[in-house]
Amino acid sequence: MKVNNQGFSLDPVTFEVLKNAYVNIVDQMAEQILRTCYSFVIYSRDFSSALCDPSGDTIMQGSGDIAAHVGTLHYTAKAVIKKFEGDIHPGDAFVINDVYQGGTHFNDTRIFAPMFYKGELLGFAQANGHWADVGGAVPGSFNVNALDHMAEGLRITPVRVYSKGVYLSDVAELIAHNTRAPMDIIGDLQAQTEACRLAEREVQRLCDKYGVDTIKTSFKEVQDYVEVMTRQRILGLPNGTWETTDYIDVDPAAGEGLVPIKVKMTIDGDSVHYDLSGSHPKTIGSFLNCCYGGAFAAIVAGTKMQSPDIPLNSGFYRVVTVDLGPIGTVINADWPTPVAGFASGPFEKIMNSVFELWAEILPERAMACTFNLEYLLIGGRDTRHAEKPYFMWYDWMVGGWGARNGRDGWSATGPVFGVQLGTQPFEGQERLSPVLTTCHELRVDSGGPGEFRGGLGVEKGGTLYACERTVVSYCCDRERSVTWGLWGGLPSLPHGVWVNPGAENERYLGSLFSGVPLNQGDTVTRPSAGGGGLGDPLKRDLSRVMTDVVEGYVSVERAKKDYGVIIRVVDADLDEYQIDENGTLAERARIAAHRAGWLDEDAEKIAALYRGKKLDMFDLIRQYGVIVDWGSGELLHKTTSQFREMLKRRTVPYWSAASQNEAATLKVA
Repeated sequence: MKVNNQGFSLDPVTFEVLKNAYVNIVDQMAEQILRTCYSFVIYSRDFSSALCDPSGDTIMQGSGDIAAHVGTLHYTAKAVIKKFEGDIHPGDAFVINDVYQGGTHFNDTRIFAPMFYKGELLGFAQANGHWADVGGAVPGSFNVNALDHMAEGLRITPVRVYSKGVYLSDVAELIAHNTRAPMDIIGDLQAQTEACRLAEREVQRLCDKYGVDTIKTSFKEVQDYVEVMTRQRILGLPNGTWETTDYIDVDPAAGEGLVPIKVKMTIDGDSVHYDLSGSHPKTIGSFLNCCYGGAFAAIVAGTKMQSPDIPLNSGFYRVVTVDLGPIGTVINADWPTPVAGFASGPFEKIMNSVFELWAEILPERAMACTFNLEYLLIGGRDTRHAEKPYFMWYDWMVGGWGARNGRDGWSATGPVFGVQLGTQPFEGQERLSPVLTTCHELRVDSGGPGEFRGGLGVEKGGTLYACERTVVSYCCDRERSVTWGLWGGLPSLPHGVWVNPGAENERYLGSLFSGVPLNQGDTVTRPSAGGGGLGDPLKRDLSRVMTDVVEGYVSVERAKKDYGVIIRVVDADLDEYQIDENGTLAERARIAAHRAGWLDEDAEKIAALYRGKKLDMFDLIRQYGVIVDWGSGELLHKTTSQFREMLKRRTVPYWSAASQNEAATLKVA
């Protein structure tokens, strides 16, 4: 889009060169971190960087930053500046991970350093990385049972770690030795600091070439440019207010029942405003809460994905505003609320809600719900070594993205939390930890059914050996608020962890737990969900269903139950199948006539059939809208009622509509 140059003093060529130079500098910071970090988590690209102006506003963020970090780096920048105003010098560097001053969770630790040119403060560089452990009650610092942040790990308010170029080893070691991996922490701190030094050198080089006044002007005009571009993009959209609701699985302190996250979006002229004040009015009794930084980042990330061509800096935040309501809620938590699981909790729900709202305004970009971010952490003592050091098998999986308008969803893709988040190589994991990977494969039938199918999730397993005093923790959600479909599409499958599946000592642990003891020889397995489907599954082209069966994405059984397509197996080894076209017409007519009524079937009766192995998990979720404890089969009454209401609001109206435009709308004003 062409932007009016009125109000901009730099000539277009110089401006464009410098704008892209700042993107390049932040990407160089990323490369510096990647090549010098110690932590395997950061090496897998769980980091972000930014350039900031003297007030702390972001000039530019990297092209591959973690989505959950965007919208927060300026908050922590301002916190450091406020703390040390008038006492910032060349060669200084500061560290902060404080979630109550704009951070995300305590693992995301930021190094913040000034950029000077010939004695003049030009701005700041900031490098943020997810430290694998910051103390607390469990390895990896993801403590589901935390009652306050003290049980999650070390809270680092703004503190100086380099003073005028002198490394303050006592401060750094105090921080590092309150973690389970002190050498990794020291290494990551220094890698992040050097990334900031690299940024300063590159900005100084630009000052030498273009002059310091030009660089200072460009810092302002790059932000103005993003603001103007964003406003022009929004100005062409219809005004109105839209709202939707997504859910966290449960508040452990309040009994079973989904926890609502409500997002209302208003477009008014050239600005977008979000109101989340209608969300659950209290914090919940787990670490799936979110402070203001994380909630704002979810809004920014979801909105920014509607205009991927626009750069990201604080100019964007002038256009996109948020009302989080009162302090002390699940999406605006206050001290000392635990928030380590914010990304699996409110962040993921807010971001998918933003996708759903924008699907009504830009239907060509519509996408159903994506799989939920999940972390599995196994930690203990590694007996392969005489000193029995701590190990942390810190694992996350790819999964399925929601189906899109006219296209199936992506399979085995990084979470919307951070698409560039790398899948950790098994060889590296197995060298660093006594956990042997036993399987990692696409999960059949995990893609949400629809006219366009959701992407597939995966299943991964690992067996412990040569270890002692070992525990497992899992940070996830959507075990009950299952990844949903859009415009008539159906859900995927629940998240959840099994120990020793198929054995006599099989256990189901669910999707949210901490510090569960494991023994040498135990096997841990879990799936990641696929994406939700988009559009009525009964409208999916028969050839597409056949291809899915041949490729192993959809089973013959689910082809019939989910799509109404009857397929006869001729020779599975040779991938020879035949569609019963007459039977398919009859089956699709039968499903169409009865499926809305299935959501009113007696839920306890359906749960009993599941316990008796007459129905499976997919039957309960996709046909009857029934949610149970997936280990015991116990019916979750309130959760089922809420889940069925969600399906009747989000899915059923589109089954009878001739087109999406004739179906229900999320517009309220």
